[in-house]
Amino acid sequence: MNIKELQDKIKEFDTARGWKDNWNIKDLLLNITEEGGELWDLIKWVDDEKQKQIISEKKEEVLNYIGDTLFLLLKIANQTKVDSEKALQDTLQEYEKRMPADKMKEVKHANKLAGGVDDKDGN
Repeated sequence: MNIKELQDKIKEFDTARGWKDNWNIKDLLLNITEEGGELWDLIKWVDDEKQKQIISEKKEEVLNYIGDTLFLLLKIANQTKVDSEKALQDTLQEYEKRMPADKMKEVKHANKLAGGVDDKDGN
């Protein structure tokens, strides 16, 4: 399934349960924060290599967090009438400009202050 099909499937899911117009974005965002916190809780305070090991060992939990978060994001997209596929394509296009592959390999970071290579601070 592509993103549009998944977004439509979530709309059908909500409609079938009478939830189509019964929503609160603040609560959905809090749920996303909670999911991120649960994933963070698995890997907090450990270095990159240990994080990779933990994620490999806890793959099913990671899969669950990602699924829950995607569900919530696509639900928000439906409720705000945003085309999630277009949103992601636009973001990828912007990131391509801000973080060109050749430059990122050279500097080995994405310029934490500016979000990439641009003229915001001379990088």
